[in-house]
Amino acid sequence: MWRASGHEIRRAFLAYFERHGHRIVKSSPLVLPQDPTLLFANAGMNQFKNVFLGLEEREYTRAASAQKCVRAGGKHNDLEQVGKTARHHTFFEMLGNFSFGDYFKEEAIWFAWDLLVNQWQLPLERLWFTVYEEDEEAATLWRKMGAAPDRILRFGAEENFWAMGETGPCGPCSEVHVFIGDDPAFNRAEYVNGPGDHIIEIWNLVFMQFNRDESGTLTPLPKPSVDTGMGLERMAAVLQGVKSNYETDLIRPLLERIAELAGRPYVSESDEGMSMRVIADHARATAFLVADGVFPGNEQRAYVLRKIMRRALWHGRKLGISSPFFHAVTDAVVEVMASAYPELLDARATIERVVRHEEQLFTSTLSAGLRKFDEILERTSGRRIAGEDAFVLYDTYGLREDLIEYIAAQRGYTVDWEGFQAALQEQRQRALTAWKKSVQEKLAGMEAVVTTREVETRFLGYEQTECEARVLALFVNGQPVDRVGAGQVVDIVLDQTPFYAESGGQVGDTGVIESEGARAVVLDTVSKTFVSDGTATVVKYAHVARIETGELRVSDRVWARIDVQRRERIRPHHTATHLLHAALREVLGPHVKQAGSLVAPDRLRFDFTHFAPLTPEEIKAIEDLVNEQILRNVEVTKVEMELERALQTGALAFFGEKYGSRVRVVEIPGFSKELCGGTHVTRTGDIGLFKIVKEESIGAGVRRIEAVCGRAALERFQEDEARLAELAELLRTTPAELPAHVERLQVELKRLEREVEALRLRLAAQAVTDALNDVRDVNGVKVLAKRVEGLDPSGLRELADRLLQRLASGVVVLGQERDGKAMLVVRVSGDLVPALDANTIVRELAPIIGGRGGGRPDLAEAGGRHPERLPEALEMVATIVGRRTPL
Repeated sequence: MWRASGHEIRRAFLAYFERHGHRIVKSSPLVLPQDPTLLFANAGMNQFKNVFLGLEEREYTRAASAQKCVRAGGKHNDLEQVGKTARHHTFFEMLGNFSFGDYFKEEAIWFAWDLLVNQWQLPLERLWFTVYEEDEEAATLWRKMGAAPDRILRFGAEENFWAMGETGPCGPCSEVHVFIGDDPAFNRAEYVNGPGDHIIEIWNLVFMQFNRDESGTLTPLPKPSVDTGMGLERMAAVLQGVKSNYETDLIRPLLERIAELAGRPYVSESDEGMSMRVIADHARATAFLVADGVFPGNEQRAYVLRKIMRRALWHGRKLGISSPFFHAVTDAVVEVMASAYPELLDARATIERVVRHEEQLFTSTLSAGLRKFDEILERTSGRRIAGEDAFVLYDTYGLREDLIEYIAAQRGYTVDWEGFQAALQEQRQRALTAWKKSVQEKLAGMEAVVTTREVETRFLGYEQTECEARVLALFVNGQPVDRVGAGQVVDIVLDQTPFYAESGGQVGDTGVIESEGARAVVLDTVSKTFVSDGTATVVKYAHVARIETGELRVSDRVWARIDVQRRERIRPHHTATHLLHAALREVLGPHVKQAGSLVAPDRLRFDFTHFAPLTPEEIKAIEDLVNEQILRNVEVTKVEMELERALQTGALAFFGEKYGSRVRVVEIPGFSKELCGGTHVTRTGDIGLFKIVKEESIGAGVRRIEAVCGRAALERFQEDEARLAELAELLRTTPAELPAHVERLQVELKRLEREVEALRLRLAAQAVTDALNDVRDVNGVKVLAKRVEGLDPSGLRELADRLLQRLASGVVVLGQERDGKAMLVVRVSGDLVPALDANTIVRELAPIIGGRGGGRPDLAEAGGRHPERLPEALEMVATIVGRRTPL
């Protein structure tokens, strides 16, 4: 059997399929922008999904890839099993070969046999082959290859039938399994897909040959396809002769680094060994996710990453590692994997910064979790912690189950783990339901697609703003029609057009399309796919128009003319996004990746990956860099070339954008080079001026900049100047003196506010002082409970302090209504604590006003939504004090 490193196996797999006519396709990022139904890429076929669905055509029909995958959320979630088994991971690599209507079962099975048996020399006596119970063809092909009949096993749909969804492409699959044990007694059929870990699956061949409709009917696809997947870590374990994926050279170096940090050896069969496996796996997921622009946070993908990281950090604590350590493990991931994934090197500094920051947050969150634990124990009746409370500690505060169990036991409590599991399952069911719904929405209308055709439209818009054209097709409400009349909204398809279709963030052109007998106002130009009678018609340039006059028919000759002034306002904003992107990468670092954009006539919007708000200094540096390039007034070059050559020259490409074999490279010499099909200025000076007007977060790890340039920037400055002049006139000063004038007004305002508050305090104190004669004696304790008005929270506390000083010893409770809410302050003199506790008193009063409260033994506060019940709460004070001060 061939012995090889993990990197050698990856290279050999791809080289083998390249020799057999497959295009080697780079791994997609872990986040696929074109498929929102997926939390993370979890299989090699994800980036080819639309090809399999018939919604996209590529210039190749055979492909192979090594795909980065994460399974830690949604339908596929291995998170809780990681560390406990030899083969579960959150991050792994999937090797795969794919056929898009090219070869089918015979060639796919031949490739698998040839690679495993002839090239890698896996012993036949250790291999097993499974097929779908009704797939006689696959079984026959394995026998033809040389597999013994008793090594070919049949299984039902649960094991050997694959479907993309409840409807849509599906088909049988065939799996290759290998015996990795030492005892031949376990190399038997009952252990294939059976108990134990003696025989493992290493390669799954999926044969997409049917389309399933809503009734469950299977219809043969006109172009059957193949999707295969081989886990690299599993294959490495087999070829390296080890029993666990964690023992391979892909992961073992990480375990050694963790053992070094923990000051103890890695022992597989131990609790410490399990913790080390968790940390190693989660470090891989963390490094790759951060490199792909995912940063820890509290929503969706960001939350999953945070959960992964904090699980690793907690296991570090279990190993006795008290100082920050996780960044050292993620850096080891970079060392091991960067030769195959150079993006890790580019993001190395970012990975370290993000991991260090999250580790600091974890320390503070752990402290918050322990405080929450104390709060739960305080309100728990009996000695059993409710499952829902335990789940809050686990899910919101990141406390692991074993930590919850340990702390509870130390305090003399048990945990309702059945209730915990119920809450956990409920959350998982919600996530699964949401995932299924999103998939169904994504696949809606696709299940009936059996053929695809693309309408060719020649784009003339780089050189021309108007042209003659012929109407190729008309669509109303997604359905083809022969003619349309006045008042109708229609999608017009032409044989050639000057209209740019919305793409790469740039909005579509507007304008006019006219024939001899009709006039249509173009409202937008977009790419669309129209599905009708089982055929998907892909239209790259759909002119969304309203017929103003006459009747427009298919085959009519027309004159198409864009709104030139609008286009001229769009072009500077598009070129400015390229300058902005380059400036962001220079100022913030190479981890910055475009996450979306809008290029419009009046503004640009640019979304990018970054883990912190931009400082004023960073914003200024970015603006300065962009404007320096504008002032250089260099030519913006646009050159068409082969995709591979463009990438070799350093042009930035964006995953999710579709590129053909030839691409357009837009370059600002010495500063920016990107693949882009948009419309741009001739020279950078044509942009005029660039100004950032807004910077904000739009999600965990994603920031957004809005900016203006060209005429839009001039209009913005003119508007700002007008506002400044108006404000200066109102304040009877000049625009230049505004800051100093406003500062003086603020000082004066604060002085007046202090005077007003002092006056309110004196009035309130006088009113309550007048009522000191009403102080009640409750079992020898002076009690004053009164309502006041018009004070802020600090004023209310100050008044309570003054009144307590007047009493010398006693209890003061003040209540007031403020902004429609009830407020209470409780003060207890030190000589009465702890017999009387302000915290205890306020917790009894708070429910009366419909709220919650707390504080110190001598000072506590509460707020509530029922100010009308303040008299009832104040009346209750004497009763509470009486109960707690027996005669």
